[in-house]
Amino acid sequence: MDTKRLIIVAVGGQGNLLASKVLGEAALLSGVPVRMSEIHGMAQRGGVVESAIVFGDAQSSIISDGEADLLVGFEPAETLRAMNRCNVNTKVITSLSPVPPFTAAIGRGVYPEIENIVSLIRERTPSLVAFDAMKLAKEAGNPMTLNIVLVGALVQSNVLPLTRETVEEAITLRTKKGFVDMNIKAFNLGFDAAQGVAL
Repeated sequence: MDTKRLIIVAVGGQGNLLASKVLGEAALLSGVPVRMSEIHGMAQRGGVVESAIVFGDAQSSIISDGEADLLVGFEPAETLRAMNRCNVNTKVITSLSPVPPFTAAIGRGVYPEIENIVSLIRERTPSLVAFDAMKLAKEAGNPMTLNIVLVGALVQSNVLPLTRETVEEAITLRTKKGFVDMNIKAFNLGFDAAQGVAL
């Protein structure tokens, strides 16, 4: 099968690692070979958390610059920062909900305008899905489901060898029992939203 390389970027606390575990579980349920690695950069202080997931036959989970087939960003500025991992054929999915860094919060830095971020990303890829995932997470019942909203958008892209049903099963297996229904709702909201926001 074709190898597909996915990079997920987020800031600490956004649930990147749970999203990765759900996707890894879905791959196992589908009989798809999968390799994963994570980088935790000061995550507890709001720093970047990056996951690399390789689906299919591959010797390594390392994804070099320009190799990603998919980039999913839970935070728009982090999505822009990770664009060096992309090429002209990479599909990019990003939330438009900003999480300004500490320096911006205390007035020692300026968070860029969202419109500028989207414009810069669009210059690098012809395939962009950008939407307010936080709004959908709140609609699902909890802002913490933003990660699963974006998993829904990712699965809707049809780039990965994973079905909607298999990922829903993985969500059921990998999330706490009391949050399963909320996460399934978040997944479906993200899946449906992504169909209408491709740019």
